[in-house]
Amino acid sequence: MRNIPDHDLSSAVWHKSSYSGGGGGNCLEVADGLPVISVRDSKTPLGPALVFRAEAWASFVEDLKRS
Repeated sequence: MRNIPDHDLSSAVWHKSSYSGGGGGNCLEVADGLPVISVRDSKTPLGPALVFRAEAWASFVEDLKRS
């Protein structure tokens, strides 16, 4: 597995998942406009974000669709 270099996420535009109910439960946000896919917990916007290569994220999403 290759390391993904650190990315500055301070200017990222985050979007909450359309599956998030907005009731304070488990909410996922994804940032776009970056060379990688960044995901974070909406309840802790200043907390850590997971960063994925686009190919890995696409594979993950396809696996979810097949489940």
